[in-house]
Amino acid sequence: MPAPIPIVRRVDDSAADMSSLVQLGLAEPQPVPEPPPPATDPFQEPDYPGLPGGYVPDETA
Repeated sequence: MPAPIPIVRRVDDSAADMSSLVQLGLAEPQPVPEPPPPATDPFQEPDYPGLPGGYVPDETA
């Protein structure tokens, strides 16, 4: 079986994706934001205060 070809890292500074720029040392890695907390009641109708036309959400069951 032939020997595997070694992977050569990118050396061009025209890389457009952030991971390549981080590997080249031209940019700092970006922090990953925390996901929002889960909804307590995902089927609750939102409240829209101050909308024209006097929209009032439906009453809860």
